[in-house]
Amino acid sequence: MPESVRPSTVVIGQGYVGLPLAVRAAETAYDVVGFDVDKTKVDMLANGESPVEDISDERLEAVLSAGRYRPTTDPGDLSDFDVAVISVPTPLSEGAPDLSYIEDAARTLAVHLRAGACVVLESTTYPGTTEELVGPILEAGSGLRAGADFRLGYSPERIDPGNTTWLLENTPKVVSGIDDESLAAVKEFYDHIVDTTVPVSSPKEAELTKLLENTFRHVNIALVNELAIFANQLGIDVWEAIDAASTKPFGYMRFTPGPGVGGHCLPIDPSYLSWQVRQSLGETFRFVELANDVNEHMPDYVVRRLMEGLNDRSLSVRGQRVLLCGYAYKRNTGDARETPSRPIAERLLALGAEVRVADPFVDDRQLPHGAARVELTAEELAACSVAVVLVDHDAFDPALIAREAPYVFDTRRFVPADDGVEYL
Repeated sequence: MPESVRPSTVVIGQGYVGLPLAVRAAETAYDVVGFDVDKTKVDMLANGESPVEDISDERLEAVLSAGRYRPTTDPGDLSDFDVAVISVPTPLSEGAPDLSYIEDAARTLAVHLRAGACVVLESTTYPGTTEELVGPILEAGSGLRAGADFRLGYSPERIDPGNTTWLLENTPKVVSGIDDESLAAVKEFYDHIVDTTVPVSSPKEAELTKLLENTFRHVNIALVNELAIFANQLGIDVWEAIDAASTKPFGYMRFTPGPGVGGHCLPIDPSYLSWQVRQSLGETFRFVELANDVNEHMPDYVVRRLMEGLNDRSLSVRGQRVLLCGYAYKRNTGDARETPSRPIAERLLALGAEVRVADPFVDDRQLPHGAARVELTAEELAACSVAVVLVDHDAFDPALIAREAPYVFDTRRFVPADDGVEYL
């Protein structure tokens, strides 16, 4: 697309989803305004400092210097956009979806919406949100009609923080619109950004696609987590069984147990679907409710196993130095959103343990009060009563952990087997 006709794009939300989209759009065919209400974050972005690991400072600086990306907290900077994407958080509040961030974003955009423009929702939500919530807010604030005057669609995000193989641009992107013209506009936008778009018939199918993807993972992780609990009680090596099952070339997909689930997706997204089924149909989505119960209680199980392990060594939790190896919710990232490491650390602190946390990626401010941040060194390992492996970061040396720590409780089967190593 010629430089002189680069369309104007607004991306609301400059976090793990919005910033990669904004930078990628600026690198391709669009002039982008990245809007966020967090002034600290916007100031960082304006100075070329990326708060998101998947976007390097170099990539950010390049689009800033070219004048193709402009971060802002000023709603007045959103005027005259051709395409706007909403990528804001959708947390749960007392078990119910909190769509206030989506509502605020839609109201902010409505004031600047003009005929012919296109609005896309990317935030994860329950089916119907695009057409029944976002559309009416945009119409009320602009005086325009969705479909007749402006385009509206939904495209679920598929960002996997820390994944260096599947990036925004080479991960197929599901796209939808409220009518044929909207679908065409949404598809045209993403065709410039990603290698492959996957059109579906309406936003409801696209919204359900995202929930299906994460519910599938959530349920299967819960299955192996519960299996790990029972296998341990039966004296069976669940990890060996998983390895053996993984040799089957068909009809099986590998999932492994862990200390719980984290991030924005798994602890939250399936509950959106469960909530909608309960609200709309009066039914219970039993698979999701059961998976929630299993995964939410894994931190409790980890602490219980740890207490039993210390007790076998004639030690109580109180007064013992517990070294948590990893704090993020997934390996090789500093993303600590909904990390199961937090409730584990908090429970240990409440029991009187001296909790130390080693994680090269996580900011100190994300640690619970009372936990000390340390480096994963031979000295720290030797000085602890137990090293608990919660995240299998590549930066960690598994042999060092096994060799130096007097007792290792490994929730990831990361360190080599040894007399002092116990697996989840």
